[in-house]
Amino acid sequence: MGELILIRHGETEWSRSGRHTSHTDLPLTPFGERQARALAPLLADRQIALTLVSPSVRARRTAELAGLAAPRITPELREWDYGGYEGGTTEEIHRTRPDWNLWTDGVARGPEAHPGETPAEVGARADRVLAEVVAAAGREEDEDIALVAHSHFLRVLTARYLGLPPAQGTLFQLATGAVSRLGTEHGNPVLTAWNVTLPESLFPRAVPEGPERS
Repeated sequence: MGELILIRHGETEWSRSGRHTSHTDLPLTPFGERQARALAPLLADRQIALTLVSPSVRARRTAELAGLAAPRITPELREWDYGGYEGGTTEEIHRTRPDWNLWTDGVARGPEAHPGETPAEVGARADRVLAEVVAAAGREEDEDIALVAHSHFLRVLTARYLGLPPAQGTLFQLATGAVSRLGTEHGNPVLTAWNVTLPESLFPRAVPEGPERS
């Protein structure tokens, strides 16, 4: 395998306002679509043999607009299940739990269909994705594998790739529409690029202007 390319989906209304979004299936905003299209030049020189994508509309649309061919829907790439905190902001949660920290405390229990996940459970899911990547890497030689997914899940996956506990994903801030790369040096796992975005002023001319953001 070449490198593991991590792509966070473009902006949604809830990501823009800081609301925790796991199973709520929001579309990209017009700006989020422009972000997704702007990924294409950041990926243009990569030889991507396989793309795995979260089932969410926001992730699948990002992969499509970025020009990633034949992505494989991978349920394990879904975002951290926020349980009872779905749709809430950190500031709102702190009104009742001033010391709450997602990375160490997890979430409040939600409804039966979406009860929430602990950091360890998200870490175990990330380990399963990495195992799938390792299996695919044996078939792809020097070509890259791309994952199109979500902020908190990709941060946990990065921590696990580097041999760190899931909670250490807190170290890796990740913006919407960002590309990151994981690789190796002398056989050891390393970050080769992190949180790379194309400034809006440099968006390709082919990226259409959307309505002005509020």
